[in-house]
Amino acid sequence: MSSTARSADAPASSCCGSKSRAERKTGRRRWRAGGGRANAPENHSGDAAMTTRIAFIGLGNMGGGMAANQAKAGHAVAAFDLSQAALDRAKAAGCAPVGSVAEAVKDADVVITMLPAGPHVLKVYSEQIIGAAPTSALLLDCSTIDVDTARKVAGLARDAGYAFADAPVSGGTMAADAGTLAFMVGCDEPDFARIEAALEPMSRATFRAGDHGAGQAAKICNNMILGITMLGTCEAIGLAEKLGLDPVKMFDIVAKSSGQSWSVTTYYPWPGPVPTAPSNRNYDGGFAAAMMLKDLKLAQDAAAKSGASTPLGAQTEALFQMFNGLGYGGRDFSAILQMLRGKLDDLPKE
Repeated sequence: MSSTARSADAPASSCCGSKSRAERKTGRRRWRAGGGRANAPENHSGDAAMTTRIAFIGLGNMGGGMAANQAKAGHAVAAFDLSQAALDRAKAAGCAPVGSVAEAVKDADVVITMLPAGPHVLKVYSEQIIGAAPTSALLLDCSTIDVDTARKVAGLARDAGYAFADAPVSGGTMAADAGTLAFMVGCDEPDFARIEAALEPMSRATFRAGDHGAGQAAKICNNMILGITMLGTCEAIGLAEKLGLDPVKMFDIVAKSSGQSWSVTTYYPWPGPVPTAPSNRNYDGGFAAAMMLKDLKLAQDAAAKSGASTPLGAQTEALFQMFNGLGYGGRDFSAILQMLRGKLDDLPKE
């Protein structure tokens, strides 16, 4: 149960149901009337009555950092994953590892899941969370899955008396570790204040995209943009190199010109200009190409069902399918640059 891609900084907008991180500081400790417990105070006094009990299911590259930030906020985090190594990391970060989903959720105020795909989410909620967690618990699925499955899980939760939200994230592993993710939430409007408070230790910005499923719709569209812009960035770098330009100098120019994007300024796929980018560690970590391919497939499936025209999205999916099929799905998605350059022999597959 381990699963990523961050959007460009977006201004907070009340029409989108979002507040800035600074604005949320003032009221973040309050739950909506009739909701869960108050969050722990900043001084972590140790008063059990003031500690929110979090069940966190799925401690992969993203979930591990997210769970750690809930623990840093003073919450009691019961953490579960199928990987013992992930459980060990969670324990070192202040979480309490447990042996099953049922054990994690049994006394939870908030249940947060971060799982690989729709079938995992449906199975875990229908068989292990709904009915095992108190009906007072807030259920938050932060996985990236298809809209139909998100709505199905929401319906199961609603029928059983739970408040539920699909709340996928943008920001990648760096933001997960830093607690600066962007959340796109699909939920019943009256539940949003409570959801925003629960997500705050992990969040830079939280947006209510609409009703159930809308969070997943927003995430799918966001990541299609990301895949397309990263592919365009890599193509341009490859062309610049062939034309005799230094890709580092190209960064200096594009970062201040009309070609600027998140893929350039935050995640540049050539080593050097952005020290934190995976390109500086041989494309290890970050947002796996296989996960980008999954998201692009979700976008193409949604486009087919809705009748939307997405030719660039389709071509981007095809190229990431090729890259993944060659055995490089475990590398960061920006490593597709090396396929376009014809340099795959220099790129480890694992």
